[in-house]
Amino acid sequence: MPEDRPPYPPFTEETARQKVQAAEDAWNTRDPQKVASAYTPDSVWRNRDRFITGRDEIVAFLKEKWDRELDYALRKSLWGFRENRIAVRFQYEWHDDAGQWWRSYGNELWEFDERGLMRRREAGINDVRIGEADRRIHGPRPADEHGADIPIR
Repeated sequence: MPEDRPPYPPFTEETARQKVQAAEDAWNTRDPQKVASAYTPDSVWRNRDRFITGRDEIVAFLKEKWDRELDYALRKSLWGFRENRIAVRFQYEWHDDAGQWWRSYGNELWEFDERGLMRRREAGINDVRIGEADRRIHGPRPADEHGADIPIR
């Protein structure tokens, strides 16, 4: 039985927003298997300077990421969409093993297959040192904040 992950392309504004929120929710679980299940088995990624192909590499990458980026919490925001593509901007906060907090800013370009699985993801990300008092992302987004935009700084 083929896998699928609704909503399916072509996207409307409503279904694109649903896809973005579902991705945010999944990534905030910090469960590499759960996150990887939203991608095609042969999905290709560019994440910063890394190139990743397939779910096994996605899982390994995410395990490594969340071993390094502690207490990771993410916000995503729809930037644009058309047919089977969605553009997203995001921010996440985390701390390293020395206790230094970071806010990571980025943009992603997503492409989906007809079953709603992501087959391509390209992410550009920059990290900014922040003090603990400057944090504004404290765990998964509450339901009453779904769809709220994220400030630029």
